[in-house]
Amino acid sequence: MNRFAQVVTALAAGTVFGLGLAMSGMLDPARVRGFLDIFGAWDPSLAFVLGGAVTVALAGMAVLKRLRRPAFDEAFHLPVTSPIDRRLVLGSAIFGIGWGMAGFCPGPALASLSLGLAPVVLFVIAMLAGMTLHDRVWLRRPG
Repeated sequence: MNRFAQVVTALAAGTVFGLGLAMSGMLDPARVRGFLDIFGAWDPSLAFVLGGAVTVALAGMAVLKRLRRPAFDEAFHLPVTSPIDRRLVLGSAIFGIGWGMAGFCPGPALASLSLGLAPVVLFVIAMLAGMTLHDRVWLRRPG
């Protein structure tokens, strides 16, 4: 396993992802809220971004299925399936409400840090605090 190659590949993928978010308009919270406002002043332009992302992901999964092992690791680390339960539905609802209110989800929020805007920095701090609280409180509770 070549750790340097893993890091360089991850950095390149993250850079391409961030540039794609910036070029597509996903760093503009007003544009994202316009896309989510399907019963108001709906802006469908981000649907093309979503379509492009799904197409790239499907192509990547097709290639992944043909490979026997990844280029820079010993094995693939694919997610396991889990049932749709109350925690998943509640977490999805909280994510969706937060995305609609703020116009950011984690990827675009992190990419937007490069803009140096105070609301973005506050959002990322709140996001990290929520993740930490979840890991320290929810995951460590008994039973």
